[in-house]
Amino acid sequence: MLNEEIIDTMVRTAIDAIKNAYVEHTSLEVGACALTSDGTLYSGCNIDNASPKAYCTAEELAMYKAISDGKRDFDAVAVIADTEKPFVPAGSSLQLMAEFQVQDVIMANMNGELEIVSLDELFPTGAKVRENRRLTMVE
Repeated sequence: MLNEEIIDTMVRTAIDAIKNAYVEHTSLEVGACALTSDGTLYSGCNIDNASPKAYCTAEELAMYKAISDGKRDFDAVAVIADTEKPFVPAGSSLQLMAEFQVQDVIMANMNGELEIVSLDELFPTGAKVRENRRLTMVE
């Protein structure tokens, strides 16, 4: 269950990750933090590339790091950027979150604005892997 302390730690971890963003093509630095069900935090930053297919979002990188460590269960992902409103993850990131059934998405900006929504509210049409490990569309 997310509480204020966990949310604050996740947002601070995402802010720290922004320092490593590589933004040669977009100039928008984004940081992220993924919380696995065992309480481990993984940070990530966006990595630009001239080829859009080679671009990696901050939230994807945080989750990829966790997945490469053998983690498969996520409670939440936080994302932050210097934007007017809380930063909303891209569709490809939301699909990755749906694949691993992330529960909550914490969206923030550098002005201290924060919005927490369930992934189902934010991305109700995402495809998820069910217990039998087959990809199915959410109804």
